[in-house]
Amino acid sequence: METMSWGAELWDQFDSLEKHTQWGIEFLERYTKFVKERCEIEVNYAKQIRNLSKKYQPKKSLREEEESKYTSCRAFLMTLTELNDYAGQHEVIAENLTAQIVSELGCYIQDLKTERKSHFHDGRKAQQHMENAWKQLESSKRRFERDCREADRAQQHFEKMDADINVTKADVEKARLQAQMRAQIAEDSKSEYSSCLENFNQEQNQHYHTLLPLIFQRIQEMEERRVEQVGTCMRTFSEVERQVLPIVGKCLDGMSRAAESIQPQADSQQVVECHKSGFEPPGDVEFEDYGLKRTASDSNLSHTRSRSKSKLWPFIKRNRQSSSDNYFDKELMKRTLGKPTYAFEARQYVLSLKLGSGPEDLSHLPPEQRRKKLQAKIQDVDRHIQKEVDEKEALTKMKDVYLKNPQMGDPSSVEPRLAEICENIDRLRLEAQKFEGWLAEAEGRLPVKSDPPRRQSGPYETQNNSSCAQDRESPDGSYTEDQSSETRPRSQSHEMDDEFEDEEPLPAIGTCKVLYPFEGQTEGTMSVSEGELLHMIEEDKGDGWTRVRRNDEDEGYVPTSYIQASVDTSAQDS
Repeated sequence: METMSWGAELWDQFDSLEKHTQWGIEFLERYTKFVKERCEIEVNYAKQIRNLSKKYQPKKSLREEEESKYTSCRAFLMTLTELNDYAGQHEVIAENLTAQIVSELGCYIQDLKTERKSHFHDGRKAQQHMENAWKQLESSKRRFERDCREADRAQQHFEKMDADINVTKADVEKARLQAQMRAQIAEDSKSEYSSCLENFNQEQNQHYHTLLPLIFQRIQEMEERRVEQVGTCMRTFSEVERQVLPIVGKCLDGMSRAAESIQPQADSQQVVECHKSGFEPPGDVEFEDYGLKRTASDSNLSHTRSRSKSKLWPFIKRNRQSSSDNYFDKELMKRTLGKPTYAFEARQYVLSLKLGSGPEDLSHLPPEQRRKKLQAKIQDVDRHIQKEVDEKEALTKMKDVYLKNPQMGDPSSVEPRLAEICENIDRLRLEAQKFEGWLAEAEGRLPVKSDPPRRQSGPYETQNNSSCAQDRESPDGSYTEDQSSETRPRSQSHEMDDEFEDEEPLPAIGTCKVLYPFEGQTEGTMSVSEGELLHMIEEDKGDGWTRVRRNDEDEGYVPTSYIQASVDTSAQDS
């Protein structure tokens, strides 16, 4: 398309062009404001998206561990992560629009205003010059007109004086000279006017055909650059967002993949794993015939047996009924009373999870859940042990370096920390033994004394004989073995009930001396002091416990490794 020249077409529209270019600058400023507000929208949108993603992020709590097991929850977490990246792309849009449009347009507008001011200053200066030339021409013209009138009047006066016979010759001569002078002045004014007119025409021709078109051409070019800048900014406006579309697409693809990763069957299986109690369904309720008359001897026998059952055994917690018993009792009460009798207990269980309370052995949990929790605790303790062992190895190497190079440091400076680490390792191992014992109880087995604990399969086992406790059953170790085997399976406990039906005290089969003090903190155990002499009434059956009695007939079990036993062979033969 052929461009029309403003100088040729708009030679008389200088003021209109001035208004138009001013409007163009205002339009550019308005477009800049539009882009700036768009950037603010993008920033606020990204901020709201980030806040939304942060709001629904799982909290660092037990609930987070539970939710991470389900594919739907993991997919939602992936969606939140992708959404956070999606918000970042909107921040990129705002940053690029600000840098590539808002900032550049701000500088361009300032330069445009300066250039426009220069062009219109030149135009107004040319116009002012033409106005001055026109005024000068008009002044010369008026002067020539005045001089011509003065010459005509002087000529008419001379002719009148020359025709009058009463006028003296001197007056006539004076009038003639005056007329000649006025005529000469008029002639000079005519020449000046002619010269001014010729100059004005030349300047006017140059103004409208050379100078003004040049100024208009510069203004036209300035305006076309402004329009081109608007187009460039609008293309940039779309390209900035187009550039982030691939990443936005990846974010959306990530959300789609998260949705596709949801596995309903796996979540259903996970529900079973999380909430499986391990209980067997209740069997049929037996018929109880209340029509039979019970004899007093049966009642007394039952009372006697119930008293004999109330003895304290080392492997059964008398004050706590097993989870299976509680379950069947509640089922029986539900069937007989028709009411949910364990609703309060369920609320207490949920509250204990929230508050982190409950017995240390997790006996308030169903068997399956208790087993999983105990396994998790053992793994956590093993991780802490490995950490302590690694630190111990590093300090041991440092101590060796100090011993070989005393100038590098004092070997004794690391000994307190080594001793502290050894104590921590012993404490953690005892903690692991305690949980392993409870795990054995939950799995229906007893920890065997000769079998190595499960935690000893880790890499830290090689360090347990270097500088920590000696490789014997320490007092703490026996105590933890006591806790680990404090509860036997129900079948074994029934056998022990039958075994100890008789309330007659057993005869002593020997004596023993206590080597280490022991605090009996479980049912059936007995507290003893170092150096105390006791009667041994039952040997170790292979479980690490020996049954002893004081002179005051106080009986109980103590760890075999805590005593030095002396068996009376004659008592055994008898």
